[in-house]
Amino acid sequence: MEDSERPKPRRRKPSEGDVADDRPAAATPRARRSAAAAAGDDADGVAPKRAPRTRKAPASGAPGDATTGGGAVPAGALPNAPPITHASPPAPAGITAMEAPDDAPAMVPSFARKTEPPRRAPAPARPADTSTRSARIIDWVLGYVPDAHRARVREYLVLMRLDRPVGALLLLWPTWWALWFAANDFPPPGVLVIFTLGVFVMRSAGCVINDYADHGWLDAHVERTRGRPMAAGRVTKKEALLLFGGLLAFAFVLVLFTNALTIKLAFVGAALAAVYPFTKRVTHLAQVVLGAAFGWSIPMAFAAVTNSLPQLCWLLFLANVLFSVVYDTEYAMVDRDEDIRVGAKSTAILFGDADRVIIGVLMATFLFAMLLAGTRVHLHWPYFLGLAGATGLFGWQQWLIRARARDACFAAFHNNNLVGLLIWLGLLFAMAIR
Repeated sequence: MEDSERPKPRRRKPSEGDVADDRPAAATPRARRSAAAAAGDDADGVAPKRAPRTRKAPASGAPGDATTGGGAVPAGALPNAPPITHASPPAPAGITAMEAPDDAPAMVPSFARKTEPPRRAPAPARPADTSTRSARIIDWVLGYVPDAHRARVREYLVLMRLDRPVGALLLLWPTWWALWFAANDFPPPGVLVIFTLGVFVMRSAGCVINDYADHGWLDAHVERTRGRPMAAGRVTKKEALLLFGGLLAFAFVLVLFTNALTIKLAFVGAALAAVYPFTKRVTHLAQVVLGAAFGWSIPMAFAAVTNSLPQLCWLLFLANVLFSVVYDTEYAMVDRDEDIRVGAKSTAILFGDADRVIIGVLMATFLFAMLLAGTRVHLHWPYFLGLAGATGLFGWQQWLIRARARDACFAAFHNNNLVGLLIWLGLLFAMAIR
């Protein structure tokens, strides 16, 4: 009988009285061990013996076992057994901060390390509008002064405004206009040297007496000027008066090399320079007095060259007064709010909201007066070209002061130095080509 025809044995169904056998039917030892591992404990409740396994230790600081906080722990460790931990090995040399453990210090390559620059000693305090170039010149001059007197000499130089030459140049250009107009050519060299030195000396004297008059009631209460030597208490009244007297004496010695008419006019100029600072307390037209003081070098120049005071002299004097009111009003606009609070007077306060219009009228009148002066002596085209350049600069100043910002008004004041320079250059070349 073939195998396909043989009857298959029937399996007996378990009855209710039979005991269920949960053990696997596998006969081989490997099968029995696999079945025991899947089922857990055997019937006797004894855990099967297995080789201890270890878990890979998490990174330092990562959550691991509640008692060990990380490290390799045997899988079958008892609950009361002491924890087994393994310290992380130190990072090898050259390892980057990304690869180092959290508790290891970051190691940065030498080329990536930041080094602080060496600290320099703070520079000495200077007024806000100090010229950097002039301050360097002063520092160079002070290098030849003994150390014991260097600080005191610096205060005197700053009091004389030698660190800010713009004011002296605004006085120099009209003086040179007058010398060239009076000579109708290049002026005598001796007179040119005397008046050039006299400009710087008298300007310094005017600054000293100005600070003497303003240091208590004005400069000490204005942010821009409270750092000046007298306002800050670094120079006394006595020292200022002695310095003012010494500068006047030096200027008088210079005038002695001229004629008698020039010497007489010098006393008037000294009086105007001494009176101007005190006019700011009583009148809004202090800038007019300043213009007269600054412009008094014009009649003195004509007296020194021609020993006379012609009409051209007074036309130039009037033009310079207008020019001085223009730039000193722009200068006063810088401190207008603080001057009102303190009680000082100026044309900037007097003009009020019409300041730009009035300044524009003064500019036009000044240019017209200079035009008349040029036509009276029959100057050639370079002079009028210089006047055209001055007109353009005045237009630029009007643009600067349109919003009445402090810095812009101060820049407009400085721009007048170029106005004076252009007019003098035009005058110089016009007379050179005749």
